[in-house]
Amino acid sequence: MSFTKESRVAAAHAARRSAYRIDKPRSRAQARLARFALFWKSLRRNPLTMLGLGIVGMLVAVAILGPVFSPYDPVSQDLAMRLMGPSANYWLGTDELGRDIFSRILHGARITLSIIVLVVGIAAPFGLVLGCVSGYLGGWLDIAIMRITDIFLAFPRLILALALVAALGPGIENAVIAIALTSWPVYARVARAETLVIRSANYVRMARLQGASAWRVIHRYVIPMCINSMVVRVTLDMAGIILTAAGLGFLGLGAKPPSPEWGAMIAAGRQYMFDQWWLATMPGLAILIVSLGFNLLGDGLRDALDPRD
Repeated sequence: MSFTKESRVAAAHAARRSAYRIDKPRSRAQARLARFALFWKSLRRNPLTMLGLGIVGMLVAVAILGPVFSPYDPVSQDLAMRLMGPSANYWLGTDELGRDIFSRILHGARITLSIIVLVVGIAAPFGLVLGCVSGYLGGWLDIAIMRITDIFLAFPRLILALALVAALGPGIENAVIAIALTSWPVYARVARAETLVIRSANYVRMARLQGASAWRVIHRYVIPMCINSMVVRVTLDMAGIILTAAGLGFLGLGAKPPSPEWGAMIAAGRQYMFDQWWLATMPGLAILIVSLGFNLLGDGLRDALDPRD
């Protein structure tokens, strides 16, 4: 009886393992499902990657549902409760205006996630297309695009973002534009390096022999092959985007008061650092944890998407 039960368990494990090995998929959907299963299996082998995925998932959940479960209004002032330490009523304490820090961090997660999504949505596609075009066409266009890229990369991101925000004016919209304008050169460099290898592949040569235009080759064959490396680069770069946005908020050039942006919260609490340490420490820990989560997830994605494995 035990032998039969053990055999069934072994057969179930073998069936699950066979789901990852489809030598001859019957459809494109089945091939994609098998590829995703292998990808997910590779991610699960790394506990740090799963920790990073959990942190990022928590950020998304807090950004979506946090304001619903927020115990207090993040901008409502109560001077009678100002500078209260962490307690049962105020889990992370209150700030200099009596506002609940925990509620403000929950609402600030939505601002942080919005900045990340907007910056990545602007900078990553622009850098990807520009890098692929530069690497595939080459010639004077490649030289011109790369020299412009070098100019942007010559300045530290935060310094260049500060200059752009100072020209555009303070505000979260202008901060997003400034961070996006300082982020695309890295993506263009990565896409160009990938394109220089892909453009000499046999399937690209066959497409050219069949009369495919340069844009069709770039759109159908080059860009899809660059997406994996671009996803890894974007994930690793999100921590830098968070720190840049927090730096702009710290200097008063990001979200405007009383918006609960994490960098602005640190700036408001710096004068109380030694006596009321929680004002700056709690939003700083939020930035640290989220940045660490994206870095861990990016490292795991790099290992899982490495074609040499």
